Amino acid sequence: MNRISELLHNSRTIAVVGLSGKRYRPSYGVAEYLKRVGYRIIPVNPQETEVLGERAYPDLDSIPEPVDIVDIFRRSEFVPEIVEAAIRIGAKVIWMQEDVYDEAAAARAEEAGLAVVMDRCILKDHRRLAYAS
Repeated sequence: MNRISELLHNSRTIAVVGLSGKRYRPSYGVAEYLKRVGYRIIPVNPQETEVLGERAYPDLDSIPEPVDIVDIFRRSEFVPEIVEAAIRIGAKVIWMQEDVYDEAAAARAEEAGLAVVMDRCILKDHRRLAYAS
């Protein structure tokens, strides 16, 4: 089993940072897909109260349950603070969506024991690996 396949297979809860309630936004489509295929989605966006029928939280530190993957839909400049929060809450994986990069933050996450996926779409990888039911 390759690394990405293993991460997706072993994860159940995904906090989607920057998840918008606007249906036309990529974050909405990706989260909708992930929920449909069985993942628990936790929206993280201080501008939202609920997305896809799930309560939204203003930040990672406010989430009251364990998180497997932190999926980042924010500009790269926000990645370091998100990584620090992910470390604090004990997340297992940092997933930076396409065009989201931060080598230093990725190294920091890996040093703290988190797996890191950078500049990849979790929906595309999931579909490619035939996890969709």
